[in-house]
Amino acid sequence: MMSTTVPMTERNLAHAEAIRMLKARYFRNMDQRDWEAMIDVFVDDAVMDMRSEMAALAHAGLAVDPQAGLIEGQPAILQAMSSALVGTITVHHGHMGEIDILSDNEAGGIWPMRDVILMPEGSPVRQLRGYGHYHERYRRVAEGEWRIAHLRLSRLLIEWI
Repeated sequence: MMSTTVPMTERNLAHAEAIRMLKARYFRNMDQRDWEAMIDVFVDDAVMDMRSEMAALAHAGLAVDPQAGLIEGQPAILQAMSSALVGTITVHHGHMGEIDILSDNEAGGIWPMRDVILMPEGSPVRQLRGYGHYHERYRRVAEGEWRIAHLRLSRLLIEWI
């Protein structure tokens, strides 16, 4: 469980709300395949850790490298996301985000999540239904906007259909 290290003042509540809006844009942009808008979701040197996700997909027989999944830098993250989702239909939901404001420019968060991924024709499975948590760190950039600096997905359950 996260603990708030900075008091939840009115300003920090505004920071937390901005981070909630950021996470909503992340999910919407991914499901709508709006990669141009996704640029404003990540800092330039962001890190996305999907290693446990790759291992789970490989275990299900999908053609992925189980050792892959640690992606560094905004351009590489966007390329990996757009490539991984070709031919799929996705629905991502995040719920009850725990936001921990660490300073005026740094925060952390944990998001319970659920997703449904309809796989492309010819895949060994038709659909993935997943449940787990996004563990994230955020940074405010020079323009005052919050962005994702580090994202790690941990799955609790995957249903293959």
